[in-house]
Amino acid sequence: MSKVIVVTSGKGGVGKTTTSASFSSGLALRGNKTVVIDFDVGLRNLDLIMGCERRVVYDIINVINGEVSLKQALIKDKNCDNLFILPASQTRDKDALNLEGVERILNELKETFDYIVCDSPAGIESGAFTAMYFADEALVVTNPEVSSVRDSDRILGILAAKSKRAVDGLDPVKEHLLVTRYDPKRVEAGEMLSVTDIQEILRIPLIGVIPESESVLQASNSGTPAIHLDKSDVAEAYRDVVGRFMGEEGLPMRFVTVEKKGFFKRLLGGR
Repeated sequence: MSKVIVVTSGKGGVGKTTTSASFSSGLALRGNKTVVIDFDVGLRNLDLIMGCERRVVYDIINVINGEVSLKQALIKDKNCDNLFILPASQTRDKDALNLEGVERILNELKETFDYIVCDSPAGIESGAFTAMYFADEALVVTNPEVSSVRDSDRILGILAAKSKRAVDGLDPVKEHLLVTRYDPKRVEAGEMLSVTDIQEILRIPLIGVIPESESVLQASNSGTPAIHLDKSDVAEAYRDVVGRFMGEEGLPMRFVTVEKKGFFKRLLGGR
């Protein structure tokens, strides 16, 4: 049965679109037919991170308006045979995404795809609400800042009260906490909230911790989802997230403590 997963956050700049790109890629790499939809109308970042911006001819608004078929607007990913992208429009009309049109698209996608990942705009604007409304599960992305965590708490309230599942009286949207840009050294110095602090505030299950890393920016600039970066901590962290989502047990929660230097590293001054 097909699942709709929204990747959302209360605040911009926390790595939500980076997460959508890597999470959908990770699902596809495991053999699942996956589509990722950019709901950030007017901004359109997802196709840049996925490296397919030059291939965009039609977008989600063209499909909603009945100008083209869904098949015409879908773009096949360069790295994964099982992954497709439905880009956002650069229109300034944020209300161009209507619930009826989105539901029609999702129902058509469910006939073909195992997972439908919705990259939501940050905050509580109409585009974000539309992306969240039909979700079965949600990745709630936050960084270790107080303002980001508080804004994420507001998103949890919307998922609980205003999603289609809530309106129809079904089981609630299954929520997962993903902490990004985490630096254990800064946590120890009292400059960031710890994972434990964040969990105590939001009270939802932790699915992963993505470490602070320059490789995320490098991946974005090269148009490659971070999960494809060989031997990087960020790629390993996103693979762990996908594994936990798929039900793998016994995966340790990595990158949450300061790595202790071995004797020879200390002796040689290694970092």
